[in-house]
Amino acid sequence: MNRPDYSPLEPIAALSTPWGQSALALVRVSGAGSLGLLEALFEPPGALRAAPGHTVVHGRLRDPAGGEPVDEVLVIVYRAPRSFTGEESVEICTHGSPLIVGRLLDLLNRAGFRPAGPGEFTLRAFLNRKLDLTQAEAVNEIVRARTDRARALALHRLAGSVEGRIRELKQRLLELEAAVEVRLDYPEEDLPGELAPEAELDGLEAGLAGLASTYRIGRLYQEGVTAVLAGRTNSGKSTLFNRLLREERAIVSEAPGTTRDYLEGGIELEGVPVRLFDTAGYGEAGDPVEREGQRRTDALVEGAQLVLYLVDAAAGLRQEDRLFLERRSGQPSPAGHAGLLALWAKADLPGVPSAPAGFLTVSAATGRGIGELAREMGARILAGVGPASGEEAVIDSLRQKKLLDQALSCFREFRAALRAGTSLDLLAVDLRESLEALGRITGEVVTQDILAEIFSRFCVGK
Repeated sequence: MNRPDYSPLEPIAALSTPWGQSALALVRVSGAGSLGLLEALFEPPGALRAAPGHTVVHGRLRDPAGGEPVDEVLVIVYRAPRSFTGEESVEICTHGSPLIVGRLLDLLNRAGFRPAGPGEFTLRAFLNRKLDLTQAEAVNEIVRARTDRARALALHRLAGSVEGRIRELKQRLLELEAAVEVRLDYPEEDLPGELAPEAELDGLEAGLAGLASTYRIGRLYQEGVTAVLAGRTNSGKSTLFNRLLREERAIVSEAPGTTRDYLEGGIELEGVPVRLFDTAGYGEAGDPVEREGQRRTDALVEGAQLVLYLVDAAAGLRQEDRLFLERRSGQPSPAGHAGLLALWAKADLPGVPSAPAGFLTVSAATGRGIGELAREMGARILAGVGPASGEEAVIDSLRQKKLLDQALSCFREFRAALRAGTSLDLLAVDLRESLEALGRITGEVVTQDILAEIFSRFCVGK
């Protein structure tokens, strides 16, 4: 894969709003000399150079090659270092015509602006120490957030929640390292016998482990879970699918086998995005298409975090239902794998018997039991993880998780070596490696390859 061009000294430009016809579009430029380059395209002359930072200037952009006006624009001027990137920057608000945006980007390119790479504006903010690396990653996480809870957690990371927690853990490790170094430098001094109280070491280890464990929470709220509606043909899956989505997505019919392939929709439960699947029903497959539909149902069920198995209350519980429920209920449900919910469906029909033990009674047609079902689904999804308030440090990056695990491993090696009476110089090595891993999380220690890998996931213009 070719690495993006992140030449740090060149002025850059990019469209920051989605490409396509719209009321307005926003084009960003950043880099030393940006105002001077843009001044040659802007009228009234001298207006941009004279503008203070954080002000809006109204004017026109013209093509200097022939003097043709390109668009009437609003330009927001940012003076270094008081800008998002820390550089001289400008945001150009144009009419949202793809034709105008294309002309403008071509004009900027000819004027001396290089097309920005993915995430390059945020990269420059990091390089100019406007953000640490956890905050830079949070910018992309805000863009990708699909629920308010995910957005709140990402905003908290952008505000420095993870960076602050890392800084606190590093300070405690540095104090411990200093105690080791003092003993190395002054072996003849009469110093306390222990480096730190055992309770303090326990607390530091718990702090590292606790922050690493929040990755499960961050991933859950950002990536969500998969929930599959399964059951025999004509058990009410499509009606429930429509009820949960609050729209008529699936065709509903009394004829068995109406759904021959799966349908997908999205809902939100307890702040977690849920991919919901309506599937082909189980039963006697009369043709290859029905067999393929049931095969796809099996595949979805096997990969789901939550399975809602519907039994038609009027038809009653059959042997194939029992076999499915017994097989699924015996499977483990680790954190994030919410398991199985058995539903006694079509409970609005006259004369249906009461639900067997362990079943939730629902009627998708009338809405009976749907609120209870949604609450139970949410509880299962959060089981073992717990809700996140948005006011805590929660990581949502596999890179950060691996580095926290590394820091924790090095610290545990330090503690084991300390108990074994290992020499002080070797103890210092373990502490330095733990500190280095934490420094790599915030970007104090970083390579160009790591930066390119992180920012290549960003949108161009961010």
